[in-house]
Amino acid sequence: MEGFGGWAVTRVLLVPGSGFGAWAFDRLIPELAALGHQARAIDLPGRDGRAATLDDHARAIRAALAGPTILIGHSAGGYPITAAAQTAPDLVSGLIYLAAYIPRPGKSLADLRRAGPAQPMRGAFQISPDCASYRFDPARCADLFFHDCPDAAALTARMGPEPIAPQETPFPGPLPPLPRAALIARDDRAIPPDWQRAMAAGMAQEELASGHCPHLSMPGPLAQVIHRILSTFPVGN
Repeated sequence: MEGFGGWAVTRVLLVPGSGFGAWAFDRLIPELAALGHQARAIDLPGRDGRAATLDDHARAIRAALAGPTILIGHSAGGYPITAAAQTAPDLVSGLIYLAAYIPRPGKSLADLRRAGPAQPMRGAFQISPDCASYRFDPARCADLFFHDCPDAAALTARMGPEPIAPQETPFPGPLPPLPRAALIARDDRAIPPDWQRAMAAGMAQEELASGHCPHLSMPGPLAQVIHRILSTFPVGN
């Protein structure tokens, strides 16, 4: 369908990273709407402290799709958006990885985190007594995720628990044959930018001079970059 100024309107589903919820995209959604895109965000299962699997995350994403949609996954959201696309290729038009872990067949998210060239998140995990979930240490969140956000304390207060199982589940492969692009956060203190670039090898890459959460620190510039990426994807969403 046609949008503003002849641009195609694109359906976009935003998927949050570890500890975040749909709330994290509240600043980005109106910026994308102003560019003519239909964007919304979802919460993933397990963010309330209950058990969840990577399949649960993928099913929740698929259930939220009303038609062909571009999936944007932030951070750990890179894994479930790829899993959802693998089993619903008729509903997923493309994938954008936002400062994200990008799956490799046979490797879990935790494998990729441990394989990184640096371990900035070491010691930041507070694991539950039953070892089923974790939280980020609030004392570490501002520096890891929100150093370029003026309201770091308020954002830290909204962070919740994260189920461990999805992050220890190897991606089964193969990768879905869809358009893919990565947006690298150049000043990221959680996932080393060079590791983001390495994980995104072979796909289109864009960069922003932001920390781990450009959707919170610079939603306008991020929307412009997403808009540019979407213009390179096949029309027909």
